[in-house]
Amino acid sequence: MKKGILILLIALISVMMMVSCSKDDNNENDFEVLLNYMNSHNMTIDELLTGWIVAPDSTLYENIGDYYVMDLRSGDYLPANGTPDYEDGHIEGAVLTSSATIIADAANADGKPIIVVCWSGQSAGFNTMALRLSGYDAKVLKYGMSGWHSDFDMWSANIGTIETDNWVAAPGAIAEDMTYEMPDLVTNGDTGEEILAERVAAMLAGGFKGVKAINNGAGVLEAPENFFINNYWAAADVETYGNIVGSHRIKPLDLTKLDPDKQIVTYCWTSMTSSVVSAYLIVLGYDAASLRYGVNGMIYDNLAESKQWHGSADLPYVTE
Repeated sequence: MKKGILILLIALISVMMMVSCSKDDNNENDFEVLLNYMNSHNMTIDELLTGWIVAPDSTLYENIGDYYVMDLRSGDYLPANGTPDYEDGHIEGAVLTSSATIIADAANADGKPIIVVCWSGQSAGFNTMALRLSGYDAKVLKYGMSGWHSDFDMWSANIGTIETDNWVAAPGAIAEDMTYEMPDLVTNGDTGEEILAERVAAMLAGGFKGVKAINNGAGVLEAPENFFINNYWAAADVETYGNIVGSHRIKPLDLTKLDPDKQIVTYCWTSMTSSVVSAYLIVLGYDAASLRYGVNGMIYDNLAESKQWHGSADLPYVTE
């Protein structure tokens, strides 16, 4: 009996060492320890992008009590169009939070799935990634409060079609991929769990990074050579719509194909998926950003209706 218990204890210790081994155990650097930990704990980008978004509709409204709604819209920051913030209107039951406190505040969810809300759905994607990496079942409210009610609409003023020579027409011309070294990630953590917690905190402290398509000559469409641009689409989508000059199409995401010495700008249809992807990359040590409003802000008139911003659901909200 004693021998059996001893064998069981040895096996248990071995499993614990494999799950939480430190970078010193295998002569791994911080990046390798972190990536190995994430991959072994169901935190690949594909797993993190499973069930990560929910649409604003009557079904969600009628069942909103089943969720813990966290609203990022603070009066400390108002968009230029004066869109109301949390105090002027929010989903009933929603609690005000911020990137600085969202991990601590999420502890109050009491097991409910979390819906993260912002103005447009973009910074919510960024913060949702932090929650998902911290073990929470969190989702983005699609299009943010803009999709909930037209009183909060930020989307209509930011969609459009830009005339530029830096968009390659269909079928596109994707840049040839190269192989790069991984980021030189240095942290105070020892185990993968410790490193991840530190990197999530650093990501949130840095805030959501959104790059504009046009920005006084420094935008992605104006100077694409200044960025490492990743078109996060299927190959068929590039063939249908084209791509930004010089952009890559790295999907599924292959970290060995990303240049750690440039800012990596990911773009998608609306910037919600790319905001989640950019948050993931920042945690891993990349300088990453999301192209604001995605191609809805660049080639809106050329997109199929299913890819376009459609307007708000005009669901009820409260002001207390």
